Amino acid sequence: MKITTLFAAVMLFTTASVSAQSISEHALGLRLGDSDGFGAEISYQNALGANNRLEVDLGWRDSRHFDAFKLAGLYQWVFPLDGNFNWYVGAGGGLGSVDFEDPIFDDDEGLFIFGAGDIGIEYNFNIPLLLSLDFRPEVGLVGYDGFDNDFDFDIALGIRYQF
Repeated sequence: MKITTLFAAVMLFTTASVSAQSISEHALGLRLGDSDGFGAEISYQNALGANNRLEVDLGWRDSRHFDAFKLAGLYQWVFPLDGNFNWYVGAGGGLGSVDFEDPIFDDDEGLFIFGAGDIGIEYNFNIPLLLSLDFRPEVGLVGYDGFDNDFDFDIALGIRYQF
């Protein structure tokens, strides 16, 4: 019984040390996609520990009908899967603003604050490239009525350079 417990503890610490090597100190790139049509975000990840990191994303939209930006920050826990694959979960929030070009919607625009969750999978190449696919449900907390009355299901593909 004690040997099994010792073996389990050794495996746990070995897994933790292996996963620490798979998270880069910094990663910078793009997060592409959105539930409201195609969009792009500049994405930065900073390791905070062996299995934790902070992700900050700045996205913008520019169309004939509206201009908008969104800034999100998420704390993430990263877990190894197999080989160079990891999965991660996170929580955080952010703020954004929407400005409609059509005067009919002027009363329905403005600043908003939201809460967000995050779950995804990533592949860490042997070169300094990281690909990810994640799902980020967001809920508006205060501000712009078009955002805070329902969920926004944000699905995106990330491509980041690690350094």
